[in-house]
Order: sequence, then structure tokens, then C-alpha cells
Amino acid sequence: MRRVTVVGAGLAGSEAAWQLANRGIQVELVEMKPHKRTPAHTSDLFGELVCSNSLRAAGLANAPGLLKEELRRFGSLIMLAADAHRVEAGGALAVDRVRFAEEITERLRAHPLIEIVEREVCEIPEGDVIIATGPLTSDPLAEAIAEFFGDGYSLSFYDAAAPIVSKDSIDMESAFFASRYDKGGDDYINCPLDRETYDAFWEALCSAKEAEVHGFEDSRVFEGCMPVEVMARRGHDTLRHGPMKPMGITDPATGRWPYAVLQLRRDNAEGTLYNLVGFQTHLLHPEQKRVFRMIPALRKAEFMRYGAMHRNTYLDSPRLLDRFYRARKDPRVIFAGQITGVEGYIESTASGLYAAINLANRLSGLPPLELSNRSAIGALALYACGGMASGLPESSEGSRQKFQPSNINFGIMEKWEGGKLKKQDKNLQISRRALEYIDFILSESTASGAGEEGMVGI
Repeated sequence: MRRVTVVGAGLAGSEAAWQLANRGIQVELVEMKPHKRTPAHTSDLFGELVCSNSLRAAGLANAPGLLKEELRRFGSLIMLAADAHRVEAGGALAVDRVRFAEEITERLRAHPLIEIVEREVCEIPEGDVIIATGPLTSDPLAEAIAEFFGDGYSLSFYDAAAPIVSKDSIDMESAFFASRYDKGGDDYINCPLDRETYDAFWEALCSAKEAEVHGFEDSRVFEGCMPVEVMARRGHDTLRHGPMKPMGITDPATGRWPYAVLQLRRDNAEGTLYNLVGFQTHLLHPEQKRVFRMIPALRKAEFMRYGAMHRNTYLDSPRLLDRFYRARKDPRVIFAGQITGVEGYIESTASGLYAAINLANRLSGLPPLELSNRSAIGALALYACGGMASGLPESSEGSRQKFQPSNINFGIMEKWEGGKLKKQDKNLQISRRALEYIDFILSESTASGAGEEGMVGI
């Protein structure tokens, strides 16, 4: 039987294993937990969310919402688990991170074509392999990958996670439930600050002591996970235009928008844990407690998890990978997830899904699925691998002077040429066009006689 090794059971690896197995491919899913964990992991479950529990915007006027819908139409395991274990978060899709990971783990362990192997991989395996070890790839394997490609092709940036507090420790006399502009229900706990309190908080945050992270510089932080103290140092009002933005949130005590506000989002289904939205940090733990307790609603907060920072490693993918995430020098070696330079949970999922579908097609003697940047999945692959999204030929070497990780966004997708529209309306049209394109591809595959459950050949 055709057999593939998938290394890593994070979001990308879990999705890749699921897609391969559902296409009749025997999978050996190798995961180093529970024998070894990275600094960011806290459980032995597959698909563990190490930072936020949010998969970001849910609506089709946003690129993350479109990407999630595309994944659903391809039968994504990650989206199945996310939809089953969502918690209320206004216009975003957030999940109970434990139940979400349990669902993924149970389904993969129960699949008859997936064999789980618990060990650390220190060399690139023989045969067809998808390496989805994420941005915290262990040192031995990272060294093997660097040797495989040669010097100068492994890059890195820094990422951070936000603290989590217990619901019972939040002072609700100084907070209130609401969603921004009343989108969704009362999904967030809002912690308002007046001008005087914000000024004192900002000054304390700017001068708070940070944990030492070897090689860390503000310029090497991924913009989408900027530590709150780094943002604060950029200017007095930076937080008020970022994670403490008060617009659209009316304080029932005053009937007005507060000067600044911190939102807390539910982190589990029971509503006993809440995370500090946008408050990624690498302050020392005592400093996190001291400074964040200056926010009135958090004056007695019990921290169930402190924020943390870690170094993420990713490949110079435009030089190294083709549009299907295969190594140019040896196409049997495929990469997926954040190690390729796609940034974010659903982006990692999409890369695992796309890489697995095309590997399954090759092993089945079928043509590749060549998604264009009309779709979000295709645009993401082309961005990471230096193809159409960069405006240069897919096979070109050195297509960008400096490759940077990216979330999905409409800017890397095919432009809308259907006339001038307001931004939201244009985004909706791009999303509708993308889903029509995906539906056409799926219908063509079914019509041509795809295999079991209409999946082989997609």
C-alpha cells in the first residue's frame, strides 16, 4: 500500500494526515510528544493551540473567513473540530482549545489508515514525507533541514502568547459584557480605563522588565503577534489604536466609549477562563501580574497562564519550495505549516491540506490540483512559494529580497476588476468569486469519477 510519513501533529500535520488517509493513503504520523515538548506546548494532544484560541474573523468580508469556508468545502478536519467546539466571540471563530484538540486527537487515533508513532524525528525520513513540525522544530531536525537545503536558507522571527486569567477573579463591577458595535452577543468582557488610569498603565508597561530571550530585537517580531510592551513603546496612543481600541464599545456606566478598553475573550466552553485579547507579552511573570493588575477589572486577577515568547523558525520558501510546498531539490520532501512562512492557525491548516491533496494525487497517478490566487488556499501557497502572488514566475529563484511570513489577506489574491465598490462589498465579491471557483473544481472532480467519498483526485 502507498505510504507517507507525516512529521508533526500540529494543525498542518494533523490536517495533512487526515486528507491523505481519506484518500486511501497509509499514513505514519510521527509526533515527539509526550516524550518531548517545545517551550510553547502544555499538553500531549494533537492540534494544540499554543497562542490565542481564536481562528480570527468568521465572515466572508474578511480573508480569514473566506479561507475557513474554503477549508470546510475540502473536508477539513481542523474546521470540523473548530465548528464543533466554538465559543462565542462576536464576529470571530474562537474555540475551547482543550476540546478542540481532543476532537482532533481522537479522530486521528481512530482512523484505520493512520498509525501514530511517538518519537522525535532527527533526520529527514526516507520516502514520501510531509514535514509539518511548525515554527518550534526541534534542534536536531532543524539542523538536518538546514543541511538538506544548504547554508543560509533558515530564517526566524519571534512570536508571543497572551496571558489567561480565571473568570472568578475578574472584578465585574469594573467590567461589562459586550461586543464591538454590538456584533454578536455579549461575547467579551470589557475592561475600561479612563485617561488617568491608562496613562499610568502605559508608563508602567513601557518600563516593565522583560524576560531575556536570546537574540531578541523588536524589529524581529512578527507584526501579527507583536508583544504589547513593544507596541506601547511605539507611542502613547498605539495601544488605543490596537488591542485597547475603545471604538464601538459603549460603557453602560457612562453611556460613552471609554478612553481605552481591554477585551477578554472566553478561552473554554465553560467560560471559566478568559484570555487578554491582543496582549501577547514577554514580560517577566511578576511584571505581568504587577502591570496588568493596574487595569481596574484585573486588580485581583488570578493568572492561569502567563504570556510567553519563543523563537519561530521558517524557511526561505520562495527559494526552496514550489507551489505545492515541495522541495525544489527533491520533490518527495514536502513542508507544511508555519515552517513554510504561512502565519496563523488556519493558514497552517490550509498548507497541510493543499500539500496532502497534491501528494495523494501524485501517488494515485492523478494530475495536481493547481489552485490559482483566485482562491485563498492557492494565493497563500503562491505567496509562500514565490509564485503569482509575488508577480514573478513560479519557478524564479530569489523572487523577493526579504521573505516575511504572512497571514491570508485579500492583497495577495486576484484583484477585483468588476467595477468600483466599497471595501467591504469588494471583499464580499472576491470571496463569492473564490467559492464559486472552489465549487467548480469540486464538481469537476466529482464528475470525472473521483474515488471514495468524492475525494480522491481533488
